[in-house]
Amino acid sequence: MSINDKIQASAKDTEGKLQAAAGELTGDQKMKAEGELKQVQAAAMKTTAEVKEAANKTADKIKDATN
Repeated sequence: MSINDKIQASAKDTEGKLQAAAGELTGDQKMKAEGELKQVQAAAMKTTAEVKEAANKTADKIKDATN
């Protein structure tokens, strides 16, 4: 996972946690739900980056094996 992908996913997760907490404190269920959605999006971003990294590693191993 590239450092940029990690930073983006972490920032999205932090933003979501803060938004969900603010929604919880104020009783704003829409804000809380939006924050929770951002956390889910961050998890998806992280998973996508990990799959991409694994695919690149596999491609490199195949390339090395064929040489």
